[in-house]
Amino acid sequence: MSIVYMTREITPESLVRIYRALGVSLPGSAAVKISTGEPGGRNFLQPELIRNLVQELKGTIVECNTAYEGKRNTSKAHWETMRDHGFTAIAPCDILDEEGHMPLPVTGGHHLTENYVGSHLQNYDSMLMLSHFKGHAMGGFGGALKNMSIGLASSYGKIWIHSSGTSTRFEDVFTADHDSFLESMADADRSVMDYMGRENIVYINVANRLSVDCDCCAVAEDPCMKDIGILASLDPVAIDQACIDLVMQSNDPGREHFMERVNSRNGIHTIEAAAELGFGSRTYDLTEL
Repeated sequence: MSIVYMTREITPESLVRIYRALGVSLPGSAAVKISTGEPGGRNFLQPELIRNLVQELKGTIVECNTAYEGKRNTSKAHWETMRDHGFTAIAPCDILDEEGHMPLPVTGGHHLTENYVGSHLQNYDSMLMLSHFKGHAMGGFGGALKNMSIGLASSYGKIWIHSSGTSTRFEDVFTADHDSFLESMADADRSVMDYMGRENIVYINVANRLSVDCDCCAVAEDPCMKDIGILASLDPVAIDQACIDLVMQSNDPGREHFMERVNSRNGIHTIEAAAELGFGSRTYDLTEL
């Protein structure tokens, strides 16, 4: 059974405290994977919230370019967005696919045999997967599993995952088999964990500003629920399952709206598919700090 730590306090200090509760030290050069947020959106994790933890880790904030048009689909535009959103002011930053991508083998996946991540990933020894837990238009929800799969994939790799390894054309993203896409995210997760070493990745989900829309939306719907808190684990399956469970257990009037987004996209299937691959557990012990 995996352990998931939780604090209901969402502050820079509590973010550091919950990381320390994991009792691990990320070795070598540490990448901190976040979403830098599409300009116009306002729900992404704010620099002032994450600054203390990123600096304690001596970490580099990392991202990859998007596959859709916007203000993060080219490295030039993405650097501007990172500066405008305040991330370059708090830590070194890196666009992992600025110089292309590299393949990672997928062992025993549902669909994929290769996953394509930003080539700069090879420059890091460990990683904090720092995710904003929220809804998502295609995945149903976004948490650790989505941040590690789609988030680390190059522009090319994002389409590859969406199409379950059948196409590299962006237009095919919208006609691909949906459950296969969710399963392919789990495939991509496994490749990253195998490459980095499972002991070298830790996961923190910040469940605040709970909109049904992703931080990739320039015009996202306003949050529909009250903030839940911060969760941390060494298990990406357990932490995402715990976030979903906390939403479902909530008596917040916005719960049904949030879960309609998750359920209408069969979002829980990503967790199911990841558990089937054996790199995490849906059973966990929630320890509140």
